[in-house]
Parts: sequence; C-alpha cells; structure tokens
Amino acid sequence: MTQRNAGPVTGLPLPRFVSLKASEVNARVGPGWEYQIAWVFRRAGLPVEVIAEFENWRQVRDSDGGTGWVNAVLTSARRTAVVAPWVKDRMLFRLTASRGGGTLVAQIEPGAIVDIAQCDGEDCEVYAGKQNGYLPQKSLWGVYPGEKVK
Repeated sequence: MTQRNAGPVTGLPLPRFVSLKASEVNARVGPGWEYQIAWVFRRAGLPVEVIAEFENWRQVRDSDGGTGWVNAVLTSARRTAVVAPWVKDRMLFRLTASRGGGTLVAQIEPGAIVDIAQCDGEDCEVYAGKQNGYLPQKSLWGVYPGEKVK
C-alpha cells in the first residue's frame, strides 16, 4: 500500500481518494481563486487522489496523472472508482454476484464510474447504477492496492 502521511490541514491521510461533488469543477494551477483555471472536470462522482492540502484547497491527481487545485467544498469523502481507465480497447469487465468471480451480474466498460461499498484488499463490492456486485480491486482506479474500505 502507498505510504501515507497526515495532511497538514485536515489530519487525514495523504495521499487519499475522494470524489468530486459537482458535474463541473475547475482545476486551477495554484491553491486560490486568483490562479488560472488549468482545466475543468466534467463528471460528478469522479474519483481524484488528494496529494496536497493548503487552507481550503486540495491538490488532486486524476486517473490520467494530471494535477490541479480544487476547492475542498467540491470534494466528497464518498468513495468511487473508475473501471480500468488504462484499458483503451473495448474490453468488458465482469461484475459478479460474489467475491472472486461467480455468476455474472453485468458487464462494465473501461472508464465507467462505480460507487464503492466496500473492499477487502482483493475484491470490491460496487454499485454501477442500480446493479451491484464485485470487481477485482486491481481493475479499479480510486482504491489503493490492498486497501480495505468499509
């Protein structure tokens, strides 16, 4: 698991995953309204990794490795993940009824956002819309390898 230290503002672990609350969130080049907008996130629920804190600003990294500063009020402790954003072909991932495989519940495309209910370090129980089931933790960006989420 990634080495994590306490954030200087919140005392929460750094790095850590959070999700974005709004469907439009400005990522700035520095921690303040006066800084230029580097780009705009356009997906509510998108997981981002908090890598630094300054006052009410959080420096975040997305699944592509891009970093920017967002206001903390636009982040949520709700855990979400992106299904295998590194896969560029049309491969589908099996959402199964039990840990480690089992009955197929649904097939999910790379890049889909899922809500994390829990992870045991190897598999995560997730919600994809109204469907729930299990995906291998290693196929998700938004949870660390071996991390347990309750």
